[in-house]
Amino acid sequence: MTPTARRVSVRRVNGRRVNGRRADGRRVSGCRAGGRRANGRRVSAGVAVALTAALFGGTVAGSVVLDAPAAHADQIRDLQYWLNDYGFTEAWNTTRGAGVTVAVIDSGVNGSVPELNGVVTGGTDVSGLGSANGQTPVAGDDDDGEHGTLVASLLAGRGTGDGTGLIGVAPEASVLAVSVGFGSTRSAVSNDDQIAQGIRWAVDNGADVINMSLTRNTLYWPESWDEAFLYAFDNDVVVVAAAGNRGSGTTEVGAPATIPGVLTVAGVDRNKTASFDASSQGITIAIAAPSEKLVGVMPDSSYVQWDGTSAAAPIVSGLVALVRAAYPNLDAAGVMNRVIATANANGQSVPSPIYGNGLIDAAAAVTRYVAPATGATPSALLTEWITLHRRAEIEVVPTEVPVAEAPAAADEDPALPVQNVLTAWLPSQLTLTYISLPLAVLVVFGILVTLLGIGATRHIKRIRRNPKDFAQ
Repeated sequence: MTPTARRVSVRRVNGRRVNGRRADGRRVSGCRAGGRRANGRRVSAGVAVALTAALFGGTVAGSVVLDAPAAHADQIRDLQYWLNDYGFTEAWNTTRGAGVTVAVIDSGVNGSVPELNGVVTGGTDVSGLGSANGQTPVAGDDDDGEHGTLVASLLAGRGTGDGTGLIGVAPEASVLAVSVGFGSTRSAVSNDDQIAQGIRWAVDNGADVINMSLTRNTLYWPESWDEAFLYAFDNDVVVVAAAGNRGSGTTEVGAPATIPGVLTVAGVDRNKTASFDASSQGITIAIAAPSEKLVGVMPDSSYVQWDGTSAAAPIVSGLVALVRAAYPNLDAAGVMNRVIATANANGQSVPSPIYGNGLIDAAAAVTRYVAPATGATPSALLTEWITLHRRAEIEVVPTEVPVAEAPAAADEDPALPVQNVLTAWLPSQLTLTYISLPLAVLVVFGILVTLLGIGATRHIKRIRRNPKDFAQ
């Protein structure tokens, strides 16, 4: 299982570029579900190095050194271009997501950072490696578990003061922290089972939305996910999943983004064009959101700039939270329909396997009239898929014990009728219809032809004997 952030590179003030290394200088690679090495490099958001050093006090030496806090925290807010470009600041005139709970199934969320103070209202650990409240980052084999905190800060961060610090797209929403061990070989529970357990816990503890910034890097998913996702859908929970990133080896969307009923998110760059490295493609993509040059908060309260659909997904999850807050009577299908129906095609042909139905428009999603959803519900979509693709479990109903029956006595053959010789020579209806009548017609026709032939022969002979009698 891999988070869907990717390696980034930023230019520091000393002019040197740092590529694909964490803040401590170690190169990062990733693991797939089950702890096996993936083809692409897994980079949690911590790989994304620090923002330009001007945002932090002090100098930068060597690899990546972060000085926190920022010298001018409002510059962090200035870097959040997606708030204006995608209509969130306008949407906040209608709602800021109050009353909606979003579960972040990830590496754990450090709720003690200033931006997340009071945001995390509950949590759990399903990996056996974190804390009971889900707020201790669970390190993988190649990362420090910062991914979940970055995701939560983009989704529901509340800043550090009036106009300062990082603010999420749904700053009044609450977060449930569900910590899993991404690619960790230390957990006794498989990544797949952790996800299934995490989904059920989130639903049972009041989640309205579930954010999944992760991928299996395969189209398919284990059967344990069938029941877990159905459980979420049956309880009217919207599940948002990242499409994955080519830069991390995901050339096409992988589960959970391929599961019917999931709201799958692709990524675009600052110019609103499909991102190559920080996105993927597939027919299950529903919507696109910014996935490049995004800012997040690390568990140590420092800021990083990172790329990937890991970051695009919580932006969409935050939008879903805004819609649920603005339209509390809408079911999950109606909420998803409103997000999709108000998407901006931005000059592209949609729907498409790259942009889905277009770019998110937060202001339109919470204000514009949208016709009621008429398609199948997420639950119905997944149920249909399971029926078609999983082997049906047929319940064997026991039958009554068979009772041997006595064989019935055979009747004697009836006596043969007495043969009548005269009857054998008389015509029957069958012989008259198919033999006698056709034969009679044939004989009469033959006689007529013969007579005509004889008459014609005699006439020719007379002409030859007395040609003058026939001359004019």
